[in-house]
Amino acid sequence: MCLLCLGLAASASGRDWSRDWTDEELKILRSLWIGSLQPLPPDPTNRVADDARAADFGHMLFFDTRLSANSKVSCASCHLPERAFTDGRKRSEGIGRTARNAPTVIGTAYNPWFFWDGRKDSQWSQALGPLEDPLEHGMRREWIVDLVRRDPSYARRYRALFGELPAPGDAAGATRAFVNLGKAIAAYERRLLPGPSKFDRYVEALLAGREPATADRFTLDEFEGLRAFIALNQAQCIRCHSGPLFTDHAFHNIGVAPQARTAGEPGRMKGEQESRADEFGCLSAYRDGPASACERPRTDAGEKTDPLGAFKTPTLRNVSKTGPYMHAGQLERLNDVIWHYRTTPPAAIGRSELNPITLAPSQFDQIEAFLMTLDSPVAAPAKYLRMPVDD
Repeated sequence: MCLLCLGLAASASGRDWSRDWTDEELKILRSLWIGSLQPLPPDPTNRVADDARAADFGHMLFFDTRLSANSKVSCASCHLPERAFTDGRKRSEGIGRTARNAPTVIGTAYNPWFFWDGRKDSQWSQALGPLEDPLEHGMRREWIVDLVRRDPSYARRYRALFGELPAPGDAAGATRAFVNLGKAIAAYERRLLPGPSKFDRYVEALLAGREPATADRFTLDEFEGLRAFIALNQAQCIRCHSGPLFTDHAFHNIGVAPQARTAGEPGRMKGEQESRADEFGCLSAYRDGPASACERPRTDAGEKTDPLGAFKTPTLRNVSKTGPYMHAGQLERLNDVIWHYRTTPPAAIGRSELNPITLAPSQFDQIEAFLMTLDSPVAAPAKYLRMPVDD
């Protein structure tokens, strides 16, 4: 017997379609609901992770184009607030053009791994990578620390959080200061969380046993798309896009055709090796807290499949705003992504996990309609969604 029997979503004129959700379906919907997202866990490896002063400092660093060799590139160049902190390009562009699509920053504080191949295992170590990448910011850590030293506001903020800046020429001190700047950027990024979407308000009403507000009622297409999305005998999306962030935080090979620059990429296989050798890895001397603080990232997203050719499952929240899609922007439109799961091409490297899905063309369109209900504002102070103003 179902827990709830409601007249549901609407026709074009606003009438409700009537269908029961079973107990098991409601359980799945609850698991996807943003109300099931656990409070953000502390990051013992970053002692300033939840310091408001660090978040404000990181906000300024995130938008500062001076942190690039040509003074034109900032973190925000590839992570634009108005595009759900992505850039709308197939592959992101900084000093040069990279081989990767820029994923959203929203909700990444929950990630156990960072970058498409998981080569970084903390948010602060991820923040450091683009700064010294010759195709992104193209800087050297000494130059960045010198900029902070010369900027009175930055120097003051740094000292308040981390103590005195290293003297010029102190290479070891510059590296430590560089890491601290990554931790400040991470403190800012931790504030960028997804807010409730139409889907969340709809599920909240279902779970409370009340009729959704008019604006939150699902159309027939949205309703049927959600139904197919969560059904393991239909679209099977829930296998990887699970939980309130619609990701299992794991890595999968789904046979996406490589671009010329990404042909033969080993994906997670290489990322796992790089994460272990990373100068700024969680187990390095640059973490705050004990080594045990690094156990969660290394176990929670256990390697479910062969890592060869596998890439990270992205969140589907705000997915309509984050195209092009896949690790190198191979698929332009969201509909292209959905149809990829019907054609199930073989992998160019490794073995694809996909099995053919036998759905009617209309059902693929309905899944896309459902995915549109996952758009939401960022649950962060308004000041963090625009260029900072120094006080």
